[in-house]
Parts: sequence; C-alpha cells; structure tokens
Amino acid sequence: MKVENSKMVAVNYTLTVDGQVADASQPGKPLEFICGAGMLLPKFEGAILGKEPGEKVAFTLEPKDGYGEVIAEAIVELPKNIFMIEGKIAEEILFVGNIVPMSDAEGHRMNGIIREVKQESVVMDFNHPMAGKTLNFEVEVVSVRDVTPEDLASKGGCSCGCGEHDCNCEGDCGDHQCGEHGCEGECCH
Repeated sequence: MKVENSKMVAVNYTLTVDGQVADASQPGKPLEFICGAGMLLPKFEGAILGKEPGEKVAFTLEPKDGYGEVIAEAIVELPKNIFMIEGKIAEEILFVGNIVPMSDAEGHRMNGIIREVKQESVVMDFNHPMAGKTLNFEVEVVSVRDVTPEDLASKGGCSCGCGEHDCNCEGDCGDHQCGEHGCEGECCH
C-alpha cells in the first residue's frame, strides 16, 4: 500500500537544522499520522506521497514551506509583573530559553520563549521555535494502512499526536507532532 491521503502512515525520521539533529523518531516508535488530515506540514506529507513501506526519502523545506520566517512583531517586551504568582514575581521561571505557556486577550493559548530578562520587563518570542529555519528531513516509510475507528477516537491527553498523554500542551499544539519533547514548543515537524 502506498502513502496517500486518508491513510494511517508510520515513519521514522530525522530532522537536521543548522547541521545539528533537532528531532528524530525514537527507535521502535515511528511517528504515526493520518495523511492529509493537517497533522504535519503539507510539504512534509507531499514529499512522502506515493511512497511504500521500506522506501526512504530525504528532502529540505525552506522556511516558507516549514514554519515561516521570523515575524518581528511576535517578539514583544512584557512587564515583569505579569509573571506574578500569589503576589510574587515567579523568578524561577524567568530565564533565557525557558518556554512559558501564556494566553492572549482572547484566551488563545501560545508558548513564548524568554529571550531576555530585564530589570522591569521580559522579552518574549512567540514565533515557532523553527521559524526562519531550513528543515532537512530523512524519512523512511515504516507502514501504511487504512484508518480505523480507533484511530479517529480521542485517546485522551492533548490529542496532538505525540503519543504522550501528559505532554503539557493542553490541546493547543498547532499543526505539529511532538517527538520526545512533549508539546513545550520544541516540536518541529
């Protein structure tokens, strides 16, 4: 059976960014997804369409086909006092590189990466961690099968497809899968 839309597909993959492995499937635990359901980047799925189990493909996605370019307006300086918990600024979470889940005025959940901690403010980056990056994939198709009713039923957790029922993303994962990092903003395929 070949990879096509509306089929359950399992792949082993390695993602390399800037010459370093950024993510990979775990041995014996391929990434599973329903092709064409919007779970992965469209160009990722397009690169494996028509492939059969055992076939391998390597491809590169430029930022426009991956997570887009870095948007300057998505990097904002916020007052430090919004990080208060029980009347105290939560200093233990305010360090460069930390990913902090937040909500906007309309209640949309998003993750921000702390880029700088200043005396009275915190610089947060709400771009996807892979924005502006060229994504280099090596993918092996492991299996292709028909989708079952069980595949379509929610299995609890965040339903982002990472297979972890405690992955902390609270159901707002966007269009990605998680790999080994949970949904804390480190997901990239």
